[in-house]
Amino acid sequence: KQWYQRRVAITAGGGFGRGGSRGGSRGRGRGRGNRGRGGAGDSKEWYPCTKLGRLVKDGMIKKIEEIYLFSLPIKEAEIIDFFLGSKLKDEVLKIMPVQKQTRAGQRTRFKAFVAIGDYDGHIGLGVKCSKEVATAIRGAIILAKLSVIPVRRGYWGNKIGMPHTVPCKVTGKCGSVLVRLVPAPRGTGLVSAPVPKKLLNMAGFEDCYTCATGQTATLGNFAKATFAAIAATYAYLTPDMWSPTVFTNSPYQEYTDYLAKPFVKQPKKEVKY
Repeated sequence: KQWYQRRVAITAGGGFGRGGSRGGSRGRGRGRGNRGRGGAGDSKEWYPCTKLGRLVKDGMIKKIEEIYLFSLPIKEAEIIDFFLGSKLKDEVLKIMPVQKQTRAGQRTRFKAFVAIGDYDGHIGLGVKCSKEVATAIRGAIILAKLSVIPVRRGYWGNKIGMPHTVPCKVTGKCGSVLVRLVPAPRGTGLVSAPVPKKLLNMAGFEDCYTCATGQTATLGNFAKATFAAIAATYAYLTPDMWSPTVFTNSPYQEYTDYLAKPFVKQPKKEVKY
């Protein structure tokens, strides 16, 4: 019985000899612990941190296309939720463990690849690494929203009906993987490997031929190359876009006086029952 009590005391104290209780429950690593970055008690209401966020929340910017027209950087995922929230669908492409060699052995983290799109001309791709799978997926979804881009669609032959394929041949590259998208006639479908097919479907393409070279087994590079090719659809100035451009003021310039006012958080209204 005495031996058992001594064993329990040693285990609770953290070991024999010096430093038994040193460190307590903090462990022996070099981590900085929880630095208090918010928890479950955070409010759900969105308080914009950027000028663009203020303009969006207050209704000054009506459509997401106004943001893309002036190439304004989106730094808050809530802006995408504001415009596309109900339409967006996300899909986890892959979760892979990555390791780092340390003095104490290996440190394993999880890397998540998430694609997000509204199946109607907007798509994003996010990659996040974290110690926990759920945290990695959550972070990848946020990064995917921040990287949402507009997708240009076109026709294979006569301009009948709605646009259904890529407007021209486009190419994207990441690492050794090179992906080429080729316009296809209506009814062809997506002739592609599983990974590009998910991205093309989320972007809103109905028909497309694809060609891929390189180490396509590396899913991350394969997805990034496809995303780069989709993003290149708006990089070509085709003859139907040769009409003179009418320049207007950017939202920052148009609403300068409004943005000059200090932003004040509105207090929550108490509901009395």
